[in-house]
Amino acid sequence: MALNSLDWTIVGFFFIVVLSIGWFASKTAGKDTTQFFLGGRGMPWWLLGISMVACTFSADTPNLVTGMVRENGVAKNWAWWAFLITGMVTVFIYAKLWRRSNVLTDLEFYEKRYSGKAASFLRGFRAVYLGLFFNCLIMGTVTLAAIKIGAVMLGLKPWVTVVGASVVVVLYAGLGGLKGVIWADFFQYSIAMFGAVFAAVVAVSQPEVGGLSNLLTNPALQDKLSFTPDFSDPSFFVPLLIIPIAVQWWAVWYPGAEPGGGGYIAQRMLAAKDEKNAIGATLLFNFAHYALRPWPWIIVALASIIIYPDLASIKAEFPAITGEYLKDDIAYPVMLSKIGPGWLGLVVASLIAAYMSTIGTHLNWGSSYLVNDFYKRFINPRAPEKKLVLVGRFSTIALMVIAGLIALVFLEDATQAFNILLLSGAGSGLIYLLRWFWWRINAWTELFAMVVATIVAVFLIFVVNDLALANTFSGVYPLPENFHELDPKALSGTVFPIKLILAVVCTTIAWILGMFLTRPESKETLRSFYRLTRPGGPGWSKIVKEAVADGDFIDEKDKGLAWEMPLQILCVFIGCIVIYSFLFSIGSFVYHDVLWGTILAFVAAAGIVFLFKSFKKLRAD
Repeated sequence: MALNSLDWTIVGFFFIVVLSIGWFASKTAGKDTTQFFLGGRGMPWWLLGISMVACTFSADTPNLVTGMVRENGVAKNWAWWAFLITGMVTVFIYAKLWRRSNVLTDLEFYEKRYSGKAASFLRGFRAVYLGLFFNCLIMGTVTLAAIKIGAVMLGLKPWVTVVGASVVVVLYAGLGGLKGVIWADFFQYSIAMFGAVFAAVVAVSQPEVGGLSNLLTNPALQDKLSFTPDFSDPSFFVPLLIIPIAVQWWAVWYPGAEPGGGGYIAQRMLAAKDEKNAIGATLLFNFAHYALRPWPWIIVALASIIIYPDLASIKAEFPAITGEYLKDDIAYPVMLSKIGPGWLGLVVASLIAAYMSTIGTHLNWGSSYLVNDFYKRFINPRAPEKKLVLVGRFSTIALMVIAGLIALVFLEDATQAFNILLLSGAGSGLIYLLRWFWWRINAWTELFAMVVATIVAVFLIFVVNDLALANTFSGVYPLPENFHELDPKALSGTVFPIKLILAVVCTTIAWILGMFLTRPESKETLRSFYRLTRPGGPGWSKIVKEAVADGDFIDEKDKGLAWEMPLQILCVFIGCIVIYSFLFSIGSFVYHDVLWGTILAFVAAAGIVFLFKSFKKLRAD
C-alpha cells in the first residue's frame, strides 16, 4: 500500500516526538548506571505500569493472537491468559520483595541470595544467556512481525524493514536509557491502543463481514467464538486450559510472566519510588495486559477468517509474500491493508509504536545484564560510571544487530518462537517462587535447572520425532483421533503439551536432586538476605531461630507481626477473579450478551473494592 503525504506526515511526527523524548531523557541518563538502567529509582506506579503493558504490546503479539484464533479459536488464548496467575502472584507477594532487595538488575539478586563461585557463575552465565541469546530471540520474534507488516502493508524487503525499524529505537533507547524508554512507552501505548481499536472497527466494517452482528453469526466462526475450549473433547480442553492453569503458570519461565517476577518486570519494580509504587505498577500492568487489550486483536482475527479462510486466499491476494512468511499469523497485517488513505499513517505509526516500545525495553534490559552483571562484575569492576553507560550504549547497538539477523535468517512464525521460549524455561519456574521463602534453595539448584532445561528443550525441539512421540503417549495423553493425518505444523502444536510436561518433570527432578546433593548456602549469606528482604514464613524459621540463638535478631523490624501470606494468597485469588471477570465482561458485551457482561462487571467491581481494602492492610516500606 502507498502512504500519501498525510500518512507520511503522521509517521514523521511520531518519530520526531519519540526522538525528542530520548534526547531530553539523555540529559540525566548518562550520569550513572542507576539513571541509565533504573531511571534514578524514582518512577511513579502509573508510568511504570503503562510502560510494562506497552512493552508487552509488541508488534508480534497481535500476529500471535491472530494465529491462535485462526488455528483453534478464541479459547486458544488461554495459552497466555493462564499467565495472569503468575502476574497476580508477583503483584501481591513478590513486588515489594524485589523493591526491598535494592539491586540494579534481578541477576544481581543471585549474589545476595547465594554465595561462592556457583553464585558468581550463575549470575555471569545468565547475564549472557538471557541478556544476549534469550533476549535477542525475543527481539527477533518481534522484528519478524515487523518484517511481515512491512512486506504486506508497504511492500518493503525484509532487510529494509529491519534497518528502518531499528535505527530510531536504538537512538532513543541508547540516548535516554530507561527513563527515555518509559516516557516513550507512555506516548507509544496511546498510539498503539488507538490503532488496535481502529483496526478492529475497519475489520468488521468490511463488506464480506457486514458488521459485528453478522461477524458473530457467520457459520465459519461458530466453532471459534467460545471463551473456553470444548469440554467434550479432552484432546482440545486439556492442552488449551488444564495444562496452562495447572502447570504452565508456575512451572515455566517466560519473559514478562516470570514466576515471582523477573526480567524487565523486575526492572520496572526496581525503578519504582517505593514498595507501594512497585505493587501498583504491576497491578495496573496485569489489568491492562489481560483485561483491556485482547479483544481488538481477537475481532480482527475472527474477521480475517471470513475474508481469508485459508492461507491460499492470502497468497492469491498478496503473491509477493514468500513461503517462509506465509503462516496464519500474517493474517493480522493482511487485514490492516484494508485501511484507507489518511488513517493508514496513524495505524502504521501505531504498529511502529508497538514495535519500538517492546524493542526499546528489551534493549535496555539486555544491556543492563551485559553491563552490570557481566562487564562490570567480571571484566572491569573498577570501571567509572560514565564508561559503564558508554558500554551500555554500545551493547544496545550490538543487541539490535543480532536480533535483526535472527529475524532475517532463522525465524518463520510467532508461534514457533513462543514454543521455543516456553520449553527453554520449563521446569524452572517453581524455583523462582520458592527461593524467596525457603532457605534450602541454593545456587546449585538453579544451575541444575538451567542446564537440564536447556538440554531437554534442545532434545525435544530438534531431536524427538513428533509422530513417534504422539504414538508413544497416545494411550496416556488425549490426542485427536486423526493425529496420524495431521501436517507437520499441526502435529507439532498437538504434541507440544506433551513436550512441556516432559520438560517440566525432567527439570524439576534434576533441580530437586541437585539441591539435596549439594550444600546449603552459608548462614551468613542466608541471614544477610533475610535481613534485607524480610520474607518471613515457616521456610525461614530454622534460620531465624539459629540467628536469635546467636544473638543476631535478623527479624527485629517485623517481630511480633503476623505473616501476611494468607492475605496475600487471598488477594491473588480475588485479583484473578477481578481481571478474568473484566476480560469476559468485555467479551460478553462484544458478543452482545448484555446480561452476562453486566453480571461479570459487577463481580469485578466487588472484587476491586475488596482488593483496595486489603491493600491498605499489607505492609509496605
